[in-house]
Amino acid sequence: MDKSAKIYVAGHRGMVGSAIVRKLEAKGYSHIITRRSSELDLREQEAVRTFFQEEQPEYVFLAAAKVGGIVANNTYRAEFLYENLMIEANVIHSAYETGVKKLMFLGSSCIYPKLAPQPLKEEYLLTGELEPTNEPYAIAKIAGIKLCEAYRDQYGCNFISVMPTNLYGYNDNYHPQNSHVLPALIRRFHEAKESGTEAVTIWGSGSPMREFLFADDLAEACLFLMQRYSGRELINIGTGKDISIKELALSVKEVVSFEGKLIFDTSKPDGTPRKLMDVSKLHSLGWQHTTELTEGIALAYADFKAKHVAV
Repeated sequence: MDKSAKIYVAGHRGMVGSAIVRKLEAKGYSHIITRRSSELDLREQEAVRTFFQEEQPEYVFLAAAKVGGIVANNTYRAEFLYENLMIEANVIHSAYETGVKKLMFLGSSCIYPKLAPQPLKEEYLLTGELEPTNEPYAIAKIAGIKLCEAYRDQYGCNFISVMPTNLYGYNDNYHPQNSHVLPALIRRFHEAKESGTEAVTIWGSGSPMREFLFADDLAEACLFLMQRYSGRELINIGTGKDISIKELALSVKEVVSFEGKLIFDTSKPDGTPRKLMDVSKLHSLGWQHTTELTEGIALAYADFKAKHVAV
């Protein structure tokens, strides 16, 4: 990508999109196009088509999506399927229509079967049943991957798909019910510390294994792949390391300086037993993460306090 190329970042106010914009700006890209959802509703086909025709972006990072944790995914099943299908279909089709040079679609590690062998290799896609709690979201993301493949096969479009592992970082979602596990833990431990609560309850047994990648590292990987990867096959982005939810909770507890106890509520669902990405393909191309988990949690907690805690 030339430094003056027109680059559209869809979803620029979210955690991933904002990290990509920061990384592009830091690298000297001067023509970044963004739109708030109030300005451009990506679920509306005509609005998206008009935007692409008027702006004529050369490169697209498709980071816009309706996202959330287990509760949100399982509660708003129709919205997670419908809205994500609309967003990706409209953007990918308009990118084809207007001759976008390259598009990157960002998926999710939940596309892989619930009981797939670990670590998760790219070729495990569609080899088994999905985790039921986030099946609608996963199906929408799989459809996005297949759209990129189909437009490549039929029209020669340079559309690539990347699958990030669990993400956290600046501008994360700290909603009490609809957030992912790591930001939810940060908020819960912080509020418990501030209120003097003696114990924090964690959903599930604490035994599931999860991998976590700092969003700014993901953005670095996205730029790296946009420059150097044009394969048809999707590519995983992660650290190649995982940690139990119990170990994660203890790490967050330490960073937040909460002195109380942990209680694990085993009546609540654990979700997938383990989700570790095989990132050998990414590593072979020459990219590895740089932000380790404890450091990243500290950065995220500082961001949470700056944006969500009243002074």
